[in-house]
Formats: sequence, structure tokens, C-alpha cells
Amino acid sequence: MKGTFVFLADGFEVSEALTTVNMLRRGGVNVKTVSIYDDRIVTSSNRIPVVADMSFGEFRASTSFGACLPTDVMIFPGGMPGSANLAAFGKLMDIMQQHYAEGGTVAAICAAPSVVLSLLPGLKGRRMTCYDGFEETLTAKGVEYVKEGVVKDGNIITGRGPGWAVEFGLAILAHIKGQETADKVKAGLML
Repeated sequence: MKGTFVFLADGFEVSEALTTVNMLRRGGVNVKTVSIYDDRIVTSSNRIPVVADMSFGEFRASTSFGACLPTDVMIFPGGMPGSANLAAFGKLMDIMQQHYAEGGTVAAICAAPSVVLSLLPGLKGRRMTCYDGFEETLTAKGVEYVKEGVVKDGNIITGRGPGWAVEFGLAILAHIKGQETADKVKAGLML
């Protein structure tokens, strides 16, 4: 899968999704939001309706699948039941597993590392973080749980929760465009 996409399901955490998009777009990444539904409107966990850039059908029709690069990123915001809704969507999980197997990067924050990324094979020994109380699913898969705000381990980037959304977005930006670009965005935010 070529490109960078944030996948949205009803019940997603709006601050994690949109802050990540904001950091990436500030850094010049052509990130697209994708509703997992036929409709572009997705409702956050706080009942805020958001219009995604494309529906899942539009994503499938306009995206190049096949060999990918580590700079091709699938991003999964947390929130419940948003993370569970993402994980329950088999077509998306199949794409995620193929993307990861081909060397693409996956990024998830809050509940999503545990609920979504735990469906990936071969996680034993990888370092990840997640929202407090969700770590058991990861450790059962052999993941080394790290209680830090953002953890990058190769082509997996994870964030702990909404308070870390800016740093999570900047870590993805650094992964795609380099640390210098992420530092410029961070300085522009006066952080």
C-alpha cells in the first residue's frame, strides 16, 4: 500500500486522529483520513462528527497496493469502541497484515496498539506502548511493554494516549520525512 492513511471508525478518539493528521500535514505529508464505512462521516467517541477524506471504497479504488516502503504508513487512532471497530473490520485487518509483511509501517495510539496491532504476527520481542490497562494483550503476544509516551521499534510506532498525540504525530513525521522536518514543525508549535 502506497501512502500515509489514518483509519477512522465510529468511536475513535478525535484528538489522537486529528492531531496526528495536523502534525503530518504541517510537515508536508499528504496524509489522508479514511472512513471504514461507505459514508465519509465518522463519529468520534465524544460524538463529534468528522468528514474523512475518503470512504473505504474510495480508498480501495484509488490506492496502489503491493510492494511498499517503510515510509508508507497505516495509522490507527485509539478510543473505544473505535479501536474495536477497526479490529473487527476484516478487510482492513487483511490490508494491515499484508502492508506490515511487505515492510510498511504501522502506527497506533491509546487502545489501538493492543486492540488493533496485536493482530499482527511476529510481535514477540518488539517494544510497544499503549493506554494504561491495555498492556496485557501485548505482553501475552511477547511484546516488551514500555510505559513511555511514544515508542518506535523499527516499522512499529506506538503512543500511550491522547496527551501524547502531538509527540506521536511528530514521531511518524520524523519516520517519514526525517528528524529535521519534525524538529521544524515542533519549533513552529513553540514546544
